[in-house]
Amino acid sequence: MAELPVNMAAANEADEDLCPIKEVDMTVPKTDDPTTPVLTFRMWFLGITSCVLLSFVNQFFWYRTEPLTISSTAVQIAVVPIGHLMAKTITKRLFFEGTRWEFTLNPGPFNIKEHVLITIFANAGAGSVYATHILSAVKLYYKRPLSFFPALLIMATTQMLGFGWAGIFRKHLVEPAEMWWPGSLVQVSLFRALHEKETRPKGGTTRIQFFLIALVFSFAYYIFPGYLFQMLSSFSWICWLAPKSILVQQLGSGMRGLGIGALGFDWTTISSYLGSPLASPWFATANVAAGFVLVMYLMTPLTYWFNVYNAKNFPIFSSSLFTLNGTKYNTEGVINSHFQLDIAAYNQYGQLHLSTFFAMTYGLGFAGLTATLVHVFLFHGREMWNRSREALKHKPDVHTRLMKSYKQVPMWWFHVVLVANMVLIFFTCQHYLETFQLPWWGILLAFAIALGFTLPIGIISATTNQQPGLNVITEYIIGYLYPGRPVANMLFKVYGYISMSQALSFVYDFKLGHYMKIPPRAMFMAQMLGTFISIIIYTITAWWLMDTIPNLCDISVLPDNSPWQCPMDRVFYDASVIWGLIAPLRIFGPLGVYPNVNWFFLGGAIAPVLVWLAHKAFPKQKWISHIHMPVLLGATAMMPPASSVNYTSWLILAFLSGYVVYRRWPHLWERYNYVLSGGLDAGTAFIAILLFLAIQSKDINIDWWGNNTDGCPLAACPTAPGISAKGCPAIF
Repeated sequence: MAELPVNMAAANEADEDLCPIKEVDMTVPKTDDPTTPVLTFRMWFLGITSCVLLSFVNQFFWYRTEPLTISSTAVQIAVVPIGHLMAKTITKRLFFEGTRWEFTLNPGPFNIKEHVLITIFANAGAGSVYATHILSAVKLYYKRPLSFFPALLIMATTQMLGFGWAGIFRKHLVEPAEMWWPGSLVQVSLFRALHEKETRPKGGTTRIQFFLIALVFSFAYYIFPGYLFQMLSSFSWICWLAPKSILVQQLGSGMRGLGIGALGFDWTTISSYLGSPLASPWFATANVAAGFVLVMYLMTPLTYWFNVYNAKNFPIFSSSLFTLNGTKYNTEGVINSHFQLDIAAYNQYGQLHLSTFFAMTYGLGFAGLTATLVHVFLFHGREMWNRSREALKHKPDVHTRLMKSYKQVPMWWFHVVLVANMVLIFFTCQHYLETFQLPWWGILLAFAIALGFTLPIGIISATTNQQPGLNVITEYIIGYLYPGRPVANMLFKVYGYISMSQALSFVYDFKLGHYMKIPPRAMFMAQMLGTFISIIIYTITAWWLMDTIPNLCDISVLPDNSPWQCPMDRVFYDASVIWGLIAPLRIFGPLGVYPNVNWFFLGGAIAPVLVWLAHKAFPKQKWISHIHMPVLLGATAMMPPASSVNYTSWLILAFLSGYVVYRRWPHLWERYNYVLSGGLDAGTAFIAILLFLAIQSKDINIDWWGNNTDGCPLAACPTAPGISAKGCPAIF
């Protein structure tokens, strides 16, 4: 009987160590060694180097026709052998031995906590700064003067503002066990796999060896689609069957049409817009496939061939802006000297028209927003309410208790960052008001939207791995309140929506550090410094490319196979014209061509209700619960700028990885899948930059039919009688 209290205490302790989320309990270790060195020379060197390289590479690819985003996963894998090599070779000598400043460059073996902080630095350079779109739109499309200093201020404040919102809500979104951020578990698993002692299996390779093999292969292969045989980027073989038929080329073109049979044998084509297909679970891939088929092979042909909104006056697939007779819309002709809409000139010139496909994608954006909110409410509402209620009670789990060993980041640090950014934003927008157009009340409204939505959308993201987009709502609000001013619209969207999205990215990193037991102050330091460094590199790289590459982004001058057509910037610019310059009242309102597109809001809200009712009526049909309307309706959210070949190629590889290999060879998938993705990213990035610096920057090109990208020029032709376009046959 004497041992009973001990057993009961042990049982209670074991119960307390159980995480309420099963996936977290199975994945995240419940131990920690607070003496593990973190702020080491290796961490600083590899972290800052990774941040600089990824910032440069991703900004370099930003303007490419097939943009490639190198994720931090590539760095996460690549730095492991370098870290171990540094641990073996760098001197272990103690500097200032016996004093309070004693330190060493090599405190012992390369450890997992150093590795996490290096990846946090790399995360800061992964992707790009969304505000780069504003710089490109003003300088390259609107052709307005913009100096470097105000551009740097815009880049810095849009990135740093999110720190303030993240700090305010970290108690609610990081420490509670119920806020578990499912995506972070993938990185936790990869960290553990890379630091477990690994012996090379007989007849196989270690993960690091496999990573290097994938890197070398992609490095050697990309010279073909990247330079020697560019048609591999969009291999649209159906167009060859009828080289003079507009219909056949509309069906077969992977870049300007429906992309039937089109394939991209190029990693940049495959991963440009949807990310790595090797990281997509089969459930999500199936919903994306269903959404793509619905849009590209049902909605687009029906609306085009039934001539909805004069669809045949325009290309079947285009993000350009048109007049009713199919000519490109002259935006400069309706802008006055104050960089605002000249209403008299607009009324005389005529209404703005979109390709019907482009108009429908906005409709799907409306539907996706309402579908996300209704879906989360119906399928996750009770669960979210219960978890949020428990989270706000803030009962600490084992990970929160372990983190109490470290000094926490004082709240005033975040307040200083937030207030400093607000002051800088007010200064920038007021001092450069003529350029940026956003008044003081617009800034305050943007802050209010970001502040109001960060917690509820953060809870959705932390519990369901979904993040509803606010870009359409922010554009709509400022477009109605302050029409005719395109730059104000862009800035309002960035400060109201992107700062919230950036905040959740920081919170995600906080949670990863929470799981990996990284000292919070070291985490804060890495995030702040990494973000600051990346902003500098992003801005300098963008400025260099805009000044170096002739006719950057100008598709009216660039050849069809130019790698510098800037599809993402072009769509962002078009959005600034639609929502900012012309404004919603004259596009989707009573004065516009497309007011009926607003019905998509209602359709998106109804769609999840139908799925929910079907699920309740037929509970034994498990496949119904896998119909995810937000994912399905939002499947083509990246189109444009993404084209059909980006989707067809991505879906095939995602199916092979997430369904075939995952189910048939699960051990191979677990061991090599993410490693392969990182190797393909890294190798492709290195050779693409080398090709540009050594060959393409000197205008050394090979002119032959294999470099005629896509090879379907007639796919962009209108088919309405009497509508003519350059290079297209006349139709009577």
